[in-house]
Amino acid sequence: MLLLTREDLEKVLAMREVIEAVEKAFLELYHEKAKVPLRTILEVEKHNGFLLYMPSYLESSEALAVKVVSLYPENPKKGIPSVLASILLNDPETGKPLAFMEGTYITAMRTGAASGVATKYLARKDAKTVGIIGAGVQARTQLWAVYEVRNIEKAYVYDINKEKSQNFADEMSKKFGVEIDVVESPKEVAENSDILIIATTARKPVLRGEWVKEGTHINSIGWVGKDARELDSETVKKSKLVVDSREGVLNESGDIIIPIKEGIIDETHIYAELSELVAGAKKGRDNDREITLFKSVGLAIEDAITAKLAYEKALKLGIGTHVEL
Repeated sequence: MLLLTREDLEKVLAMREVIEAVEKAFLELYHEKAKVPLRTILEVEKHNGFLLYMPSYLESSEALAVKVVSLYPENPKKGIPSVLASILLNDPETGKPLAFMEGTYITAMRTGAASGVATKYLARKDAKTVGIIGAGVQARTQLWAVYEVRNIEKAYVYDINKEKSQNFADEMSKKFGVEIDVVESPKEVAENSDILIIATTARKPVLRGEWVKEGTHINSIGWVGKDARELDSETVKKSKLVVDSREGVLNESGDIIIPIKEGIIDETHIYAELSELVAGAKKGRDNDREITLFKSVGLAIEDAITAKLAYEKALKLGIGTHVEL
């Protein structure tokens, strides 16, 4: 079995390749070539955390994996990432374990890639500015993915921790050669951006619909349970809503569950799943004025396809550590 550390994964995974792989996974999902049961969520209430078990199998890509991921919003106060994960990749033909790998980096890469796919189909072609609310680990790969699918010229970032915002701006401006301004409020981010990235562990809305201008595309990836949200109801109501999974969002995402409970929207407000856009079954953006929203809770097929990509590239490049169990 091959062991792959985060350092190994950083050497083998490139965002453009991950976007292509994740788009392929969504196409398989549309054509019913994927098995992806609803993830099992174990809430550890005593320590304000969640543990998620996410198995999946992609028949055409021959990717079989299970991810175990934890979400502990208070972890950053202890110097630990809020999201931690590991992934086991198996041989679909025999069930033999092929690789065990650090999953936090893959989670960030595949989540960014899914938003990259959504941005490809939903953002305006002439979108040039990006706004980021929440400057954590996920925000970095989110910006990377958007950068790969649109010609980004400037970005704005806000985090409740201004030092995190500044570190993000310094790091990512060097990486992409794009000017990144640290701003004082989420409102300022929204009012200046063609594409919005909302990547928080907020329990109450950090984005209000009144701030969002015509033609904006929003990627919302934050999740801390069905009773919490990072988007207000007006944002959801005024947007063309695309999700990664109807079932997942309606069971898990407070961003959608809460406005439904309020009577602001109903389940029919979900325009499409991302797989429908990838397959061409439904159109993405209709015009340059509409507001589009991609709400993601994460699908295990994204992990499986990215883990297989990492494994195959690691074998080819001779990266990783082989162990006998």
